[in-house]
Amino acid sequence: MSESSQFLKASEKKAFDLAHRKTIQFNMGRYQTAVNIGKSIYLNEDLARHRASYIKTQAIENLDKYLLEFEANFTKNGGKVIWARDATEALAEIWKIFQKKNAKSVVKSKTMVSEEIGLNEFLEHNGIEVVETDLGEYIVQLAGEKPYHIVTPAMHKSRKDIAELFQQKLKIDYTEDPQELTLTARRLLRNKYLQAEIGISGANFLLADVGGIAITENEGNARLSTTFPKTHIALVGIEKILPSINDLDLFWPLLATSGTGQQVTVYNSIITGPKKSEETDGPEEMYVILIDNGRTDILADPEKRQSLNCIRCGACLNACPVYKTIGGHTYHSAYSGPIGSVITPHLRDFEEFKHMSYSSSLCGACTSVCPVKIDIHNLLLYNRKTAVDRGLTLSSEKFAFSMWKKGMLNRKTLNMTGGTIKNLALASLFKHAWGNRRNLPKVAPKSFNVMWREKHGLK
Repeated sequence: MSESSQFLKASEKKAFDLAHRKTIQFNMGRYQTAVNIGKSIYLNEDLARHRASYIKTQAIENLDKYLLEFEANFTKNGGKVIWARDATEALAEIWKIFQKKNAKSVVKSKTMVSEEIGLNEFLEHNGIEVVETDLGEYIVQLAGEKPYHIVTPAMHKSRKDIAELFQQKLKIDYTEDPQELTLTARRLLRNKYLQAEIGISGANFLLADVGGIAITENEGNARLSTTFPKTHIALVGIEKILPSINDLDLFWPLLATSGTGQQVTVYNSIITGPKKSEETDGPEEMYVILIDNGRTDILADPEKRQSLNCIRCGACLNACPVYKTIGGHTYHSAYSGPIGSVITPHLRDFEEFKHMSYSSSLCGACTSVCPVKIDIHNLLLYNRKTAVDRGLTLSSEKFAFSMWKKGMLNRKTLNMTGGTIKNLALASLFKHAWGNRRNLPKVAPKSFNVMWREKHGLK
């Protein structure tokens, strides 16, 4: 089954899943309340967004310069940088490190890039124990699922769902007490930090001027994952670059406010390399793997380049009426929702994933909440145009629009057939495209043009 067919089938199921809708509406409602309160810290939020947009745009426009500056400074600090053109190359480089260290287990803090390249499946296939340490990621890993949301991976789970999952998988007494469930996960994860030979993290930002990575989190698991194991591997998309450490005073609060409604997240770390001789904590060796995987293709297209400004806050997902109806798993992609629909076709196979750009009402809610002012809904239109330009539309669709164009360009042709024939044409051509649960629009027996001419005796 094609990706498009799977998407349509899953969307149909999720859209009418009342339990799913109840859980998501509850969690989204709490998010929206927190965000509205969090944004009150800004005297001029729009100005902050303009500044963030400008800084990210300048960084992306000068990506080569800043990436080389980051590499030089990070290497100077004792770290090692590996450049990976695609997922296959990234996985091969990671496996070399695992073989070199004779590693058997790894602890991971939250990283969407690892989901993008299929890291967990790759390592598990090669006999490595992979433990997700972010609570949300840990929950979906126990459930055998993928993250539902780029910020809150278990957003689709209710307290009851998690309680049942922990009872089944961890063999504990049933409890819906959030504190007890969290403590259970914490107790089980503590030993994993001590046993793992390698810790893997992502990075919210790359800092060119200090050669460091910036990680923002709320649980402290990223600090443990990057400190206890002797080797730390950071997987980072090349677009995460910021020119200066000073930019964090704008981006850290903006990310937190847009993502969770906090003024700033609980833990914010800047890591510039392995531990120094005078330091007691930290890994003995640190790698940053800079991953392209289609990003330079986006960079090469001036119309779509601004999508690389994304800071992965998740605001557009939470604002999107389509995402809130069909959920994150339906997209079958590491990046879901509006921004995922923009970038996924370029990071994976465009023909297979072009349908994602059509999974939008184009209402513009995503654009209105983006903290770096990405014009998301228009980028979705650009993707649709790209699909047409590449000839990736169905022959039936081409025929239908050619007939529509012919009629619309000729008033006599448009008036030639009455409403009955037009309704029959709509019923045959658009029955499945319009959907089984929606009524097709009814065309009036006579057009306004015909009625006007009849009223005024015009031929």
